[in-house]
Amino acid sequence: MSNQHIRVQRQRALMSRREFLAASGATALLTALPGFVVQAATEPPPMRHVSLRPGKASAQLVPGKYPTTPVWAYNQSVPGPEIRLTQGDRVRIAVENALDEETTVHWHGLRVPHDMDGVPHLTQVPIGPDKHFVYEFDVPDAGTYWYHPHQRSSEQVGRGLYGPLIIEERDPITVDREVTWVLDDWRLERDARISDNFANRHDMSHNGRIGNTVTINGEIPDSFQVRQGERIRLRLINAANARIFALDFHDHQPQVIALDGQPVTPHEPANRTVVLGPAMRVDLVLDMTGDPDTRFTITDTFYSGLEYELIDVAYGPESLRSNTLDSVIALPANTLPEPVMEGITRHQIRFNGGMMGGGMMGGGNNMMAMMRKGKMWFINGVAASDQVMDPLVTLERDHSYLIEMINDTAWHHPIHLHGHSFRVVSRNSKPTPHQEWQDTVLMAPEEKVEIALVADNPGDWMFHCHILEHQAAGMMGIIRVRT
Repeated sequence: MSNQHIRVQRQRALMSRREFLAASGATALLTALPGFVVQAATEPPPMRHVSLRPGKASAQLVPGKYPTTPVWAYNQSVPGPEIRLTQGDRVRIAVENALDEETTVHWHGLRVPHDMDGVPHLTQVPIGPDKHFVYEFDVPDAGTYWYHPHQRSSEQVGRGLYGPLIIEERDPITVDREVTWVLDDWRLERDARISDNFANRHDMSHNGRIGNTVTINGEIPDSFQVRQGERIRLRLINAANARIFALDFHDHQPQVIALDGQPVTPHEPANRTVVLGPAMRVDLVLDMTGDPDTRFTITDTFYSGLEYELIDVAYGPESLRSNTLDSVIALPANTLPEPVMEGITRHQIRFNGGMMGGGMMGGGNNMMAMMRKGKMWFINGVAASDQVMDPLVTLERDHSYLIEMINDTAWHHPIHLHGHSFRVVSRNSKPTPHQEWQDTVLMAPEEKVEIALVADNPGDWMFHCHILEHQAAGMMGIIRVRT
């Protein structure tokens, strides 16, 4: 990947004194007219150039005696190269497809124009083998995002196609170090090869493709070296197909400062445990308050009876400072429009289907026919067969909406809306304590969640469960925002 600034060179036309006086007089005359405003010339946003090449590669996911694992990767690395921009930049990303099949790239969480969203057939023609496509868009919001395919995503992502996308604040908070962890799990065979049993019926109808090997930044983690008194900004990205993480930081006190890239009132997570459904991101400020030459373990506790130690945090012998850093950790707000709650228009969307619950909707022969086609999940009783379909709801541009989402299933679902972020305003009719902005909200079984947004980005937008096997098995719909 190459990141380059393009310097726009401007040639100034030479004017004679008479031309200059004439132009000045004309400007003076125009500014005297009622209602006329002279707009100051503004510089175009800085342009960054990036190249991505999805293709086959190998990665040392498992250390020691194990061989490398054949993967699919961007630019031969898992995760793909970190794309790091600054809020307000414009980026041009050239994608060359070296796979043997079609692909796209979706910029998860970014509010991009519809034709840059990377959804095959809905927003673009898929990129064929040996073909190219150029994505170009502005980045209005700072935060932690990521990129991945939306063509056969359950397998393409599951084989390693994803990477971090970081948009820095123009005025970032003060920390000693910033670290990004891309979390993933892999279903590996004994020889460290990826199991080929993608999209099997059990995974699709239950909780998705849960792997047996967890990595941080493409490696099984050993230890994370820190110093006493150090303040770290830790960006967490869950790139797993289906695994939900619940990270217990033991006797440390992480402060959540952003969710899905959007600033939130700094707070300690419940039980000091950070929960990330697939596709979700959390930014933490972590003060290293332990003693030199000590260790503590970050544990993943989400699945009862299957808890495991993710990584050891190891303090070095030297202390950076005896007290914690005294600096502001609240992030500046992004440019999201605030929904107007008074008189807001309401819609209801229900999620049905799957096994082990009462949500197998559709009835008799229709249900059996859909299951024979591999469709086991439904939104408002309809299973998606591809990305082009009638919209679940149609929204008027720049209007505010409240969407009541009801999970009628026995499983968790991280629900993602493309092209927008939304406020999570209530869970089971109780207001959320932080009214957080998100683009992917994790719904528990039988839970009701209300979200509010301003429909300011026109187009037909994917709305789906980000357990990728659930999406492939039907849990996807379209929300239309009129132009």
